[in-house]
Amino acid sequence: MFSFAAYSYPKSESYKEILLSSIAAGLLTYLFLIVFQPFGTENFRHQYKYLLLFPYSVIFGSVFFAANLSIIHFRNWNIGSELLKVAGILFSASILSYFYNSLFISHVTLSFGNYLYMFLYCLALGIPISTIYILSRYIYLKKTHEKTANEISRQLADHDNPIVATFNKILNISANNMDLQIHEENFICAQSMENYCSIYFLENGQVRKLVVRISLLNLLEQVQTDSIKKCHRSYIVNLNQVKNLKGNAQGYRLFLSEIDFEIPVSRSFISLIIPKLRSSKI
Repeated sequence: MFSFAAYSYPKSESYKEILLSSIAAGLLTYLFLIVFQPFGTENFRHQYKYLLLFPYSVIFGSVFFAANLSIIHFRNWNIGSELLKVAGILFSASILSYFYNSLFISHVTLSFGNYLYMFLYCLALGIPISTIYILSRYIYLKKTHEKTANEISRQLADHDNPIVATFNKILNISANNMDLQIHEENFICAQSMENYCSIYFLENGQVRKLVVRISLLNLLEQVQTDSIKKCHRSYIVNLNQVKNLKGNAQGYRLFLSEIDFEIPVSRSFISLIIPKLRSSKI
């Protein structure tokens, strides 16, 4: 069970996705209430019954939005973290729903016993909705990324045209009293390690690794071109060196022929990296 919770899970990384998913969560809550009418809702008689049920969807949608917004900058998100987030959403939504129900609908006395009933109702309502959301989002992202990766991989295998033919360009890297010059086509990738970067490049047909005291941001400012881009918080890659890629729910992983490790593409960089790879080998 604990190993399952440690599996990486793709959290929302854009404000647009957070907003749309929050609206969807709220609407799904509302549809669940009016279609199935659980927890005695079918026995509730009021002229504006469905209008009175709508604030529950606003509560769930708003709490969902706030929770996702609060974790947007978190790193190393996994299934365990997602489950804790869902538990926090259900707990917060149960408190707001309890006050709304007590003050505007049932007009019952505020008590822990009455809140406990509302908490159990929220669990019964929220668990299936959360399960549908988590699984459907994971499956959708996995299939989408795998399909895109397969399409681009076939293009990479069938063609060998660089993104931009600027092979005569020289990259000048200055750091810590060191000056390094690399032809753009010989730059492979760079990996950040706190205050240092490992730079991989070709020299006389052989892969060379050089560890330099420089931040990834500073290095990016010196080497970035149309083909050399940052693809992850810890990596810069020469897209002309990419020979294959794989996709999963978390994003993509790039495979370069000259190195023996994969380079991840974080979801925040997908919109930059994938279109360039897709158009470079057509």
